[in-house]
Amino acid sequence: MDGKILARLAAVIVVAVALTATAVEMAREEEPVIPASSVRPAEHLAFGPLRIELTRCQALGEAAAREPMCLSAWAENRRRFLGIETGPTARRPDASVMPTTEAR
Repeated sequence: MDGKILARLAAVIVVAVALTATAVEMAREEEPVIPASSVRPAEHLAFGPLRIELTRCQALGEAAAREPMCLSAWAENRRRFLGIETGPTARRPDASVMPTTEAR
């Protein structure tokens, strides 16, 4: 095969792929955008006080990093997410299963 023919064939393939990708993208139906203001207050309250506090802290933006209520809400959210138990019933590792650093 001649170099010019190979280059033309490659160009035709690239154009065909670009046209196919454009046609597929144009044929896709757009998903409806739901504005954030459409959330009803009754639905928002169903999540509980922690969710409300987290939403309030999110709205504060950068100032929330200095707000004690936001810091405690984030700590509680992390505790729930990670499943960390607190208080006297919290499980502590046994000394018998802790690895030793003895040299043999």
